[in-house]
Amino acid sequence: MEFDTYEYTSRGGRPYNEDSVGSRIEGGQGIFVVADGLGGHSFGDLASACVRDTLLGGFPCSDGDPARWLEAQIAEANRRVLALQREKNTVLKSTVAALYIMGSRAIWAHVGDSRLYYIHEGRLKAITEDHSVAYKKYKAGEITRSQIAFDEDQSRLLRAVGGEDHNEPVIRVYDELLSPGDAFFLCSDGAWEFLDDAEIAIDLLKSKSAKQWTEYLLLRMMERIDGGNDNLSALAVILK
Repeated sequence: MEFDTYEYTSRGGRPYNEDSVGSRIEGGQGIFVVADGLGGHSFGDLASACVRDTLLGGFPCSDGDPARWLEAQIAEANRRVLALQREKNTVLKSTVAALYIMGSRAIWAHVGDSRLYYIHEGRLKAITEDHSVAYKKYKAGEITRSQIAFDEDQSRLLRAVGGEDHNEPVIRVYDELLSPGDAFFLCSDGAWEFLDDAEIAIDLLKSKSAKQWTEYLLLRMMERIDGGNDNLSALAVILK
């Protein structure tokens, strides 16, 4: 399986960019990561970079079990972020969405509200579920899905990397085999809050590359941003 990828990150309307994006590809395997240093905490950029670098630095999986590897690498990232907290004498945390592709198999993990979208044959097949109070309200029927981005509790996370507890990733081992044309979109909340889920699949259908797909989505975001917006980051992966 070959990979067509494109990464984008911007500080948006904030003074600093606390998002980190990265990928590594080797021998038909790939690891793809978007991490978001939590707003309101000092050194959020260090936290997200630590998470990204831990995942990329440990690649590839050596024992043939990417799910176990992802869980172990995120646990290691949590330990390293906690060490940074002690070093800096402050609280710093990060979300993460990570995708591991091994041949025709996909495994992904997430902590917090950075998201992963999987598209197969032009249709959304899977989306991660945010670890946030707002998402819980949506699941309980208190708000609609489109209201999550604007809910007062959207930034109240229930899990994050860099906590003594409530730091566990949700791991998904996708049962079906991947095929050429399948695509993944990983992004921070600063990106998905300006997008409808269906638009992510629609713009893929119009695109000839991961770069073009991301650019179509960025055009949608820019039309809806009115300044002061959060950092926004995205990583698009199309299988060839």
